[in-house]
Formats: sequence, structure tokens, C-alpha cells
Amino acid sequence: MRRPRGEPGLRAPRPTEGAICAGPGESWSPSPNSMLRVLLSAQASAARLSGLLLLPPVQPFCLGPSKWGDRLPGGAPPAAPVQGLQRLLEQARSPGELLRWLGQNPNKVRAHHYPVALRRLGQLLGPRPQPPSVEQATLQDLSQLIIRNCPSFDVHTIHACLHLAVLLGFPSDGPLVCALERERRFRLPPKPPPPLQPVLRGGQRLEAALSCPHFLQHPQQHLIRSLTEARPEELTPHVMVLLAQHLARHRLREPRLLEAIAHFLVVQEGQLNSKAVQKLVLPFGRLNYFPLEQQFMPCLERILAREAGVAPLATVNILMSLCQLQYLPFRALHFVFSPGFINHISGTPHALIVRRYLSLLDTAVELELPGYRGPRLPRRLQVPIFPQPLITDRARCKYSHKDIVAEGLRQLLGEDKYRQDLTVPPGYCTDFLLCVSSSGAVLPVRTQDPFLPYPPRSPPQGRAASQPTTGDTAQRVVLMLRERWHFCRDGRVLLGSRALRERHLGLMGYQLLPLSFEELESQRGLPQLKSYLRQKLQALGLRWGPEGG
Repeated sequence: MRRPRGEPGLRAPRPTEGAICAGPGESWSPSPNSMLRVLLSAQASAARLSGLLLLPPVQPFCLGPSKWGDRLPGGAPPAAPVQGLQRLLEQARSPGELLRWLGQNPNKVRAHHYPVALRRLGQLLGPRPQPPSVEQATLQDLSQLIIRNCPSFDVHTIHACLHLAVLLGFPSDGPLVCALERERRFRLPPKPPPPLQPVLRGGQRLEAALSCPHFLQHPQQHLIRSLTEARPEELTPHVMVLLAQHLARHRLREPRLLEAIAHFLVVQEGQLNSKAVQKLVLPFGRLNYFPLEQQFMPCLERILAREAGVAPLATVNILMSLCQLQYLPFRALHFVFSPGFINHISGTPHALIVRRYLSLLDTAVELELPGYRGPRLPRRLQVPIFPQPLITDRARCKYSHKDIVAEGLRQLLGEDKYRQDLTVPPGYCTDFLLCVSSSGAVLPVRTQDPFLPYPPRSPPQGRAASQPTTGDTAQRVVLMLRERWHFCRDGRVLLGSRALRERHLGLMGYQLLPLSFEELESQRGLPQLKSYLRQKLQALGLRWGPEGG
């Protein structure tokens, strides 16, 4: 239908360099799925859809002059009749004429002509909400024509036709959109079939679960079920080592699993070397769990006697775990403190770490084994045990309460009345240390020696921490932060290394004031924290300020 002269019509803008089109060597891959969701779910007005249709055409090459010229896919210049047909389609004055140009020139129609026709059709229909019945028939004919020829389209032409068909209002479940979507999926690269998952049973399933980096939120139940379903021959040393490492790494103090490891170690004693045993024993010391298996400790003593000279580092690691459990076999101590063993490890790559562990064992002997009369680590070979905060504390410092407690003590006592992160002999790092007179007054630290003598001048057993044997009458009070990660996962039992440090500091004469994470987390802001610290210090009889001297 010809429009009256002077009536404003719809003109397609000439494509420019900024138009959305692809030139030679450039790819174009819209996301039709996302576009379908947006266009079909939104209540888009007809005027907005018409405005979208007036945008430059989206297809694998420009539909008009451009910096690349009019080239067909593959780089060859188009033949003159093909270029002429494109102009005829762009200048069609009605949907019927548009369909006639496509139907009367079957030998000249190429795949890229169909997006041109769809775009021109949208311009001709304009913002009318519902085209007349005649044009409805034309839409159906054009739809059938595209459906018949779309198997020969390339992927870019399919995307362009799918995009324009949606904008024109073709239903998403209609034959045209379904055919184009089917062809689009057909051209996608095939997905490889998922690998067949082997059927895992017993120990294999336990090993697979433990090796998975993303473990379940509550792994104990899964581990227990896999362990109970495993046959005895499936519980290999490798599987049990993985289980032990998992429990230690995640601080899982699960008695049933730990007892299973202890029983396995006793049963398989003859087949295990010290390198495997050190890994199996690790969770017991770390989780501060003394097993109920009565043969566990005698079994370890036999293994140490058999393997001590073969793997020095493994031997010391086993003794470290036993030290955290307050169990130190005299025979093994005689061996690791012997001159032959010390000379043997001096030239090894792990000499420093072994000396640090031996220094800790020597401290445990000094403080916890008054009846030991065997060899000791020479003083010249002793090194600080833990000269700085532990790795876990440094890694989680941003979650620690240490900074806010330090600020509370500074405002409450004054910054000259406490020391932070002070390492005391034989190498334990303290969180906060106070010097207190016999009357309970908090003294300036600079006027006192903050260290108690080590070794103690008399056996510490049976002596109260508030009654030192030296001429110095000042007490040393250590505020110990008990953060959440200092406990096993259940939050009730201190990890073995933390319990060992507190036990040794107490035996050396330091008075401990633990600050648990539950109490610290319940304080809302610095004023509440200062009130909490005041109550804690006053409960020990401490005084400060003008009345405290």
C-alpha cells in the first residue's frame, strides 16, 4: 500500500562504522537465550520493539556501505545480481512486495538476504500492535520460506534471524523460532559425555572423600559411615593416613574415628614404618586426645625402639605428639638425647627443626619429669621453642581480639603497665604480661624484669604460682587469648600445642588469666570490653591507678 505524499515514513538509518555489524575476520556471537528471556518476559511496548527494529541490522556483514565493503562470507565480492536483490529488499514498499522479491528470484537468494527481509519487514509493519490479516499471511509465508532454507544458514545468519524474529513478535514456541533454535543448537559443538563414575566401596569411597578438596559441611558422619562399611582389608595405611591428616587439619575431635586409627595402628604394628606412624599419631597430640586403646602407647614405644635410628625426624615428630599428651617414654628420650643421635642429625637438612623439637622435649623433661635422670640436650644446642606467634595466629590476625584487648589495657592500665607478644624463656610467646607486686599493684614493666628464671631454681611441682622461690616478690600475670581456632572444632577442648604452652607457663611460675573467645565476642564495643577486663583483673586482686601505686 503506497503512503500519501508528504506522510512521514520510517527510514532505515544507513549503516556506519559504528554500526553493530561484523567485518572480515571479526566474529559475532549474540546470546539468543538471554535475549529470548528478556524480550519474551518483559512487557515491551510495540513502539519500543519498533525502535529496536530501526537499529542497524545484526548479521555477519553490513547491509550497506561500510569500511569493509559488501562482501559475502568467505571474503569474495558479491555478484551484481545478489547485490541488486539486497537493494530491492531494502527498498520494498510492502510485505507482499518483499515476499515477491524472495519468491521470484530463487537462484539469487542467499542466506544473508533473509535477515535483510526480516529487518525490512519490521520497518514496514511499524508500531502497529497487530498486522492486518493479509500481512499475517505474508508473515506466515516468509516464516515457511525461512524454515525451509534455514538448514543451509551459517551460525551467524541463524543468530541474526532468531534475534529479528523475536523482535517481530514471533512466538517463542512457534515454528519459526523453534526451527531456528533447533538449528542453532545443532551447530553447537557436542558436549563430551560425562565420565562413568566407578562404583566405590568401603575404603575406596573413604579415600575419595578424603581426597576431595571440597568436603561436606558435616564430614564426621560421612567418614564414620564410610569407615563402618569398609572391609578390614580395604583399610590400607594410605587410607588411614588420609583420615588422620583430615582430622588434624580440620580440628575434628571425633572419638570414634580416632579410636579406629588407634586400633588400626595396634593391629598393623608390624607393617608400619615410623614415617607412616608419625602421620597416624599426629591428630592425637594436635587434638589433645588420649586414646582408650590400652595397647596404643606400648605399641608406639616398640615402634620407636625399632625405628628410631632409621628416620630421626619421624621419631622426633612422634615424641612431639606424645609430649602434648603428657606421655614421654624414658627409653625414647635416652635415645634422642644421646650424643650419637644429636651428631647424626646435625648435618641433615632438617637439623634446625629437630633441635627446636628437642628443645621443647628438654623443657618438658625439666618441668614434667622430675624423676628423669638420663641425658639431656646440651645448653649450647638449645634454641627458642616458639620465638614468635604461631603460624595460625599470624594467618588469622585480622580475626583476632588481640588489638582491641591491647587498646582496652592501654586505656585501663596505661601502656607502660603491660608487655605484648613478649617471648619468655625457654621460648614461649605470651599475649600480654603484667608485673604485679605482692600487694596486688600493677607495676610499670620497665622497672621490673618481666622474665622468671628458667630453669626454675627449685622443682615447681606443689608450689603455687604466687609463691616464687626467688628473692623477687613480684608476680608475673599472663593474659592468654583463647581464640576460636585455639580449640578443637567442638570449641571445648584446647588444641594440644595451646594446652602444652599454658601448662608449661604455669609450671614455670606464671599466673595465667585466660580470656575465652566466647566472652570476648560477647563484648559490644570498647567500653564493654574495658569493663570486662576490669572485672577479670580485679578478680585476681589486682589494683592500678592512684590507689594502686
